[in-house]
Amino acid sequence: MKFEIVTIFPDFFRGPLDYGIVRRAREAAIIEIVVHDLRAFTSDRHKTVDDRPFGGGEGMVLKPEPLFACVESLKVAPREQRLVGEAKETVVLLSPQGRMFTQAVAAELAALERITLICGRYEGVDERVAQGLADREISIGDYVLSGGELGAAVMIDTITRLLPGALGNEASARQESFSAASNAVPCGTSKAGVDGPDSTCGSGGLLDYPHYTRPAEFRGMAVPEVLVGGNHEQIRRWRRTKALEKTLRHRPDLLERQELSAEDKKFLAEIEKK
Repeated sequence: MKFEIVTIFPDFFRGPLDYGIVRRAREAAIIEIVVHDLRAFTSDRHKTVDDRPFGGGEGMVLKPEPLFACVESLKVAPREQRLVGEAKETVVLLSPQGRMFTQAVAAELAALERITLICGRYEGVDERVAQGLADREISIGDYVLSGGELGAAVMIDTITRLLPGALGNEASARQESFSAASNAVPCGTSKAGVDGPDSTCGSGGLLDYPHYTRPAEFRGMAVPEVLVGGNHEQIRRWRRTKALEKTLRHRPDLLERQELSAEDKKFLAEIEKK
């Protein structure tokens, strides 16, 4: 199994992955971990990886260009092949809007041969990374972290334990997998790695809405027109609708806990109709 990590803090991984089962698995060549510095894939002298969000708002958003350049330099299989399972690899965006990371998901990933992990930072990652680069979005829980690096370390540790030969007693791993999957217990985290408001609560207890930054058009994927039009009420409605849509798709359980407004219910009815 090969893990590729994309981060703006490559030195972070010098400690967490140098101990225990992960270290032994690396020494036994069961896994390989390669860390890539995102700033090495920028084109300006300041090595800029982020920019202000279209439509206004707090924080900064990771730009799409260096992320696409970095991941494509790894010569990953085409996204279309990864989506239909023709390639035994995946590109994961650690995202608070993603599927919850459980033991069952770890077992699914452990069947692959290569996993690329994109660690988010700041207020989020340009949505076109999720749309056109990653084939999975994964969250390790409903709480806030400063970045996706801790989430990546958690995933690597959990997945490694499931690989043949990583544990001294493989029956132990099977028992752990069965138990955790049966109880559907999440392993835990992140704004996927991002500073700023709690991602699960940043839209009033819902998953966050999509973020976009410059350029306005990238590889035929344009920023939604509403975000560049300057109409704040339309932007608010769009963001709320997208937050509801993403929550309904990835975490419907969060909707069950919310006191939805009449406007929210109207938006949901329109979403479900689509």
